[in-house]
Amino acid sequence: MRLTSFAFKDGGVMSAKYTCDGDNVSPPLIISDVPSDAVSLALIVDDPDAPGEVWVHWTLWGISPETDEIEEDTVPQGTTEGLTSFGGTGYGGPCPPTGSHHYFFKLYALDIELELDSEADKKEIEDAMREHIVEEARLIGIYSREKKKQ
Repeated sequence: MRLTSFAFKDGGVMSAKYTCDGDNVSPPLIISDVPSDAVSLALIVDDPDAPGEVWVHWTLWGISPETDEIEEDTVPQGTTEGLTSFGGTGYGGPCPPTGSHHYFFKLYALDIELELDSEADKKEIEDAMREHIVEEARLIGIYSREKKKQ
């Protein structure tokens, strides 16, 4: 399974458009080579470089395995968005306080449909997926900010 984007290469720099310094919209994502036994897909976007804890930027599940693209600033029909570290649902773009951070877009092919409501957070999603992950793909984007002037 592969996860790519027209907006940035794996390990490449993300445009400010997809961050709090720009339009803060989700980037387009291309999904390919989904295993034939996948029942659903889930996506978790997080920043392990955040100070204190991994910062969750977006969670989605219930994505059809036939989905080949998540268009910019959209959510596939029938998909559920869960809680992020921003305290709500929906995409929250990179917004590091300073320095360079890595944003992990992690796509999971699952052998089940997750039965969770939109109040589910990353831990609950990961717990529900445990032992049901058929395959995983990752795409990493980098975003840097200079230290803000006081």
